[in-house]
Amino acid sequence: MTLDLRPLSMTVNGKVVGPIEVPDDLMMIDFLHEYLNLTGSRFGCGQGICYACAIILDDPVQGAVEIRTCITGAHFFAGKSVRTIEGHAERDAAGNVVQLTNVQQAFIEHFAFQCGYCTPGFVTGTTVLIERLRKSPVPRADLQTMIETTLAPHICRCTGYVRYYQAVQALILNTPGLVSD
Repeated sequence: MTLDLRPLSMTVNGKVVGPIEVPDDLMMIDFLHEYLNLTGSRFGCGQGICYACAIILDDPVQGAVEIRTCITGAHFFAGKSVRTIEGHAERDAAGNVVQLTNVQQAFIEHFAFQCGYCTPGFVTGTTVLIERLRKSPVPRADLQTMIETTLAPHICRCTGYVRYYQAVQALILNTPGLVSD
């Protein structure tokens, strides 16, 4: 038995990777984990339901888009730019984290996680939300609904939703320009 391989190149966390020969039917989560050793996105349900595997696709037209990697083939991302959870925080030349993002810091300050398995997906979803609000602020009256709608697909088996939602709400309310009155 032989695998059908094709070269794959993309930009991951600001760095061009590839071309790398990978199977035609390889899922993106497997490419990230097995070929790039980026294991921060989590394999949860394997059916695209829980969003633990989500990454950000930087689409030139739509902007940041959340994509589930357990149901999306790696070759879908050919020539595209993506951000994984490893690409959120600022790192020094040695790869050590020197500065968390505002989203990551808000989650820590609100202890918005328990086991942490779903946290990469929540960070990704919240980051996409924040980036969209920078372009189009939400009316204050609609903020709670916007948070709930955006994060509803994310599953936390430890039931940490309240703290996640509180952290996101506090972050948005304390970031100028994301909310309109």
